[in-house]
Amino acid sequence: MNNSNNVDNYISDEIHEECGVFGIYDLDGNDVASSIYYGLFALQHRGQESCGIAVSDTNGPKGSVKSCKGMGLVNEVFTPESLEELKGNIGVGHVRYSTAGASNRENTQPLVLNYVKGTLGLAHNGNLINVLELKDQLAYTGAIFQTTIDSEVIAYLIARERLQTGSVEEAVGKAMLKLKGAYSLVIMSPRKLIGARDPFGFRPLCIGKRDNTYVLASESSALDAVDAEFVRDVLPGEVVMINKDGIHSDMSMAQPKISKCIFEYIYFARPDSCLDTVSVYNSRIMAGRILAQTYPVEADLVVGVPDSGNAAAMGYSFESGIQYATAFVKNSYVGRTFIKPKQSMRESSVRIKLNVLKDVVKGKRVIMIDDSIVRGTTCERIVRMLKNAGATEVHVRISSPPFLYPCYFGTDVPSDDQLIAHNNTVEQIRDMIGADSLGYLSVDRLSELIKGDTGYCDACFSGNYPIEPPKDDIRGEYER
Repeated sequence: MNNSNNVDNYISDEIHEECGVFGIYDLDGNDVASSIYYGLFALQHRGQESCGIAVSDTNGPKGSVKSCKGMGLVNEVFTPESLEELKGNIGVGHVRYSTAGASNRENTQPLVLNYVKGTLGLAHNGNLINVLELKDQLAYTGAIFQTTIDSEVIAYLIARERLQTGSVEEAVGKAMLKLKGAYSLVIMSPRKLIGARDPFGFRPLCIGKRDNTYVLASESSALDAVDAEFVRDVLPGEVVMINKDGIHSDMSMAQPKISKCIFEYIYFARPDSCLDTVSVYNSRIMAGRILAQTYPVEADLVVGVPDSGNAAAMGYSFESGIQYATAFVKNSYVGRTFIKPKQSMRESSVRIKLNVLKDVVKGKRVIMIDDSIVRGTTCERIVRMLKNAGATEVHVRISSPPFLYPCYFGTDVPSDDQLIAHNNTVEQIRDMIGADSLGYLSVDRLSELIKGDTGYCDACFSGNYPIEPPKDDIRGEYER
């Protein structure tokens, strides 16, 4: 995403994820386009700008790939007729939000490359921090780029390594040696489906199976959508290759240090997903419990800001004994309006998206749980809505620590000068949003959200980056 300090960026007060990926290989030869469609539908929360599907027939000619891509939601881009034309038993799909590269049709994924060894279809979730360096190296050897996204650089590297290696999966491993940053990849070759996860494991990726069909997906909820059974997570640094003989694994890229994105558990992932053996729902319940332990307050109701605040609010209620209530009606047809960039109507998007149940909050002291405060604009409006509806007190509790630093690994945390917590104390923020009290989750207790696991990245809260961050902000478009 281009982080220019314009009005739309100021008004938007939400964190965006980058993408969702999905891959499938039906060994019995059945068409897979409809399954990819449903898988992407289940991953729609990870990106609402664009989407795409590419399929191939493993029993047909090697160079034949059919694809359909476009701007918009999954149910807007694909029709029954377009899916019917996507004949093939192996395929990859993608939903996108642009943290890097312009928001246009040229940057939609999956990317399809035709090269000497055949074809590659690639879908990528994450962000490379050395993309400019890699792009320069490739450009000076004659590469011509059709997009402004780092995913094309990855595809080129794999294609080039394939000329020197005996298999696509080996080429993927060789390319990974040159990549720095976050990437979960799903790759389709003429006869194989390949999944790869960066050595730090920033972004999730898992494996599923349905009868004689294998699936790769960003989240386990996408497996449920196609009636596939969860097999396991792709491990950080692992390359998995799926062909007619089953699953083959290469762990040569693995390393001891793991840095899974903790914000996946707090906000990004669906609550019905399980990431690296941890239930997202249970993580959010735990966040609420910790908030109740840390910031108790006398109140009548605990309410959550839909959707990611709901489970944390329940956790706060469980721990405190204060009644949990539904205070907001969400317009489910709006979706995550903030993911759609350059909306001139963002100022009123909160009211379009949420409405307060006045009968629930009138005359009540309310504890309001939300997942984060970025710039403070949305939180201030929601607090005002509750008070206008008659709430006598609004105590805000946030199920993440304060955002203090930008993210370079596929999350659109803005530059620190746009983060309300960077230059303001908690008490100043409380005053700015109009709350009666304010409490954030402590950085020191984040590991409790994932069963005490310490292998996570909290750099946007702590500044402790697992990789040396780039000197220049590479989160805008990769155009010179």
